Amino acid sequence: MAGEFGAELVRAIRAGLAQGASPGYGPRGPSKLSWYAFATEYARAHWPGRAAKTRNEVSEALTAITQAMCWDLPGRPKEQLLRRALRHWAFVVPGPGHQEMPAEDRPVQRGKLGSHPLEKIRWRVPKPNVSVDPRVVANPYQARDLLDAVSYVGGYRQARGRRLVGFFAGMYYAGLRPEEAVAVALPDCRLPSTGWGRLILHRARPQAGKRWTDTGEYHDEGGLKNRPPGETRVVPLPPHLVALWREHVATFGTADDGRLFFTEQGRIITYTTYHRVWHETRDLALPPVLTSTPLAKRPYDLRHSALSTWLCAGADPAEVAQRAGNSVEVLLSRYAKCLYDRQSINNQRIEGLLSSYDQPPEADQ
Repeated sequence: MAGEFGAELVRAIRAGLAQGASPGYGPRGPSKLSWYAFATEYARAHWPGRAAKTRNEVSEALTAITQAMCWDLPGRPKEQLLRRALRHWAFVVPGPGHQEMPAEDRPVQRGKLGSHPLEKIRWRVPKPNVSVDPRVVANPYQARDLLDAVSYVGGYRQARGRRLVGFFAGMYYAGLRPEEAVAVALPDCRLPSTGWGRLILHRARPQAGKRWTDTGEYHDEGGLKNRPPGETRVVPLPPHLVALWREHVATFGTADDGRLFFTEQGRIITYTTYHRVWHETRDLALPPVLTSTPLAKRPYDLRHSALSTWLCAGADPAEVAQRAGNSVEVLLSRYAKCLYDRQSINNQRIEGLLSSYDQPPEADQ
């Protein structure tokens, strides 16, 4: 049903048809607004104030739709060239200063469309399965072996891996997202010589690419995910992580802005850099039978392992959700399949209760 509707919609847009009526147009009369003009207006309207990743996703979506609607006629550019022109030029706003206005309403307000062409659609995008695969979760022994192996990547002098031990450890012991870990700064940390520490998170640096950020840098700068601007999150740091971060600062210092984790040139660690190190780490730490499995395949799986471990330890879900920056509902729905350790504990309790009834009751004396 959805596929047939999508095909019909594409044919209608190609033909330049719009539902509804307006002065000078019939109920399904041709619109003077081309798809390309509508798409570029949409891109401009969804640029100001949006996160860099959102801009990237909007450009990707518009590019895919536009390519699908282009007829294969003589003179059409090659697919790769067309995609590059759309993706990197047509649907990219060159700079700030554009006033934000909902793009889907602009053609209607200007009289170019009689009504919103999609307003009568009742189909909803099905919710994807967001539960975490329990096969990616590393137990504490495996996580410790992986973190120990990071320091061996690239050799001691090059320190390609040693610079990232604390970065990966923050994702496992504190449940940080990668974009949060790269933004950790020393002034936001309390790292005592003994006992638990504390981190006050207030920003994230997701990588999106120079083309999508207002600053022209690879990493965007913004608030915490799913939080209002300016809100903070307090994350307790276990003693082992505190010791690792103290050692890291003593060895490598901090970047100019206080960040703990940075390249040898002082730049923010990129997605490619830490993924390459992690790929080599798995080969060093895991036996061959496990390297081909999903176990801790991505750095983000360290966060999954952390949250699963906390829940399996019996920690209050509300406290775990607060530390992780999730809602309790999202937390429990995502990690429901990863609570096998808790199932083992409950199984033992149930088995013990049932076993107590295996012996016949003693006769009354």
